[in-house]
Amino acid sequence: MKVEQILQIKGTDIHSVPPDAKIAEAVSLLNDKNIGAVLVREQNGNVVGILSERDIVRRLGERGADALFMGVVDCMTCNVHTCTVDATVDELMSMMTEKRIRHLPVTRDGQIVGVVSIGDVVKRKIEEAEQEAAALKEYIAS
Repeated sequence: MKVEQILQIKGTDIHSVPPDAKIAEAVSLLNDKNIGAVLVREQNGNVVGILSERDIVRRLGERGADALFMGVVDCMTCNVHTCTVDATVDELMSMMTEKRIRHLPVTRDGQIVGVVSIGDVVKRKIEEAEQEAAALKEYIAS
């Protein structure tokens, strides 16, 4: 399965905050949308970072509740890894494991068209395994 198929199933919503937003605003968005990361975008749409739950927890561990009043730009991960719509689930698993990341913006022709999470990838991998098992059972039974 390719990323494009994952996006067709889960949707292409892209949630973002501006670099000057406060962590508390980002936390509110994460909570409202039930997601684990948001892109950090300038007004012109350029992605300058990604802010994940992990980034926030690290800052909370360092600064306590005061971290909620920090700017997103001071907490985000600047080096944003991406994948293309043509990437496979196996490629995503490998990249996420190697880079130790849980969210990947997806690009098509250099433009971000969605975001996939490790949960999306694992869900699709389980579905593939279940389909394969069902096919094997059917083959054995016939």
